Amino acid sequence: MAADFRAQIDWRRPWLAPLWPAAAPIMAAADWRAALNAAAAERGLRNHRGRTVHFVPQSELPDGVAYEAFISATGGVPTRDNLHDFFNALVWLTYPRTKVALNAVQAAEIERAVTRDARLTVRGKVRDAATIYDENAALLVTRDAGIADALRQHRWDELFIARRDAFLRDAEVRLFGHALMEKLVAPYKAITAHVLVVAAPEGYFMLPEHARRALVDRLAADRLAGGLTTGDFMHLPMSGVPGWWDGQDAAFYADAAVFRPKRKCPD
Repeated sequence: MAADFRAQIDWRRPWLAPLWPAAAPIMAAADWRAALNAAAAERGLRNHRGRTVHFVPQSELPDGVAYEAFISATGGVPTRDNLHDFFNALVWLTYPRTKVALNAVQAAEIERAVTRDARLTVRGKVRDAATIYDENAALLVTRDAGIADALRQHRWDELFIARRDAFLRDAEVRLFGHALMEKLVAPYKAITAHVLVVAAPEGYFMLPEHARRALVDRLAADRLAGGLTTGDFMHLPMSGVPGWWDGQDAAFYADAAVFRPKRKCPD
């Protein structure tokens, strides 16, 4: 019998902490897909068409049907026996509003492509942005506009050294992309996320974790209603987040192969 892929996950990693409440019962279950479906049913998860969200074997996805369109039409999320799809399911359980809103964007773009020319060979910028979000996004939740601006300008020393105490007090990073989570099972310094900033409302950091998690989910989902482009993302090496890697001194952040300077726009 093949080893259970779940055994590769080190849940002591700080970036996985927000997923653990959803993951704990799934990790304890022999039939993890049944446990996922029980958790989804308990939460009453439904997609943007009101279909019950549930996790199905990959074999239920018909040939020629886009993955996102299938989820939209049926509520079924094709889920293979691997880390990639396992983390995807955990994101559905942890940030369901955002997942529903993102699937609605993806499905709408697919429908528009079909309406235009009956082909899906041209994905379009919105669908590209939605895929980046789904696969590799992290959310920077902060009440300090200076932190977001330092990230935008790649002022790494300011962001992680000069503002380190402010970052620990007034910001947090939450993983969303399931491919990003999969990469971080075997972390290396250069793993980089596509980051979206979520403005933390007053009192956010005084809330317990479950309330913060739910609030971020609502705010991120609401933001998707305003549109999405690839230009909305900023790049953040995950090893730079305070407390997420050992040896985070000035020399660590001076590694320009990872903490790259901002590219200058051509004149």
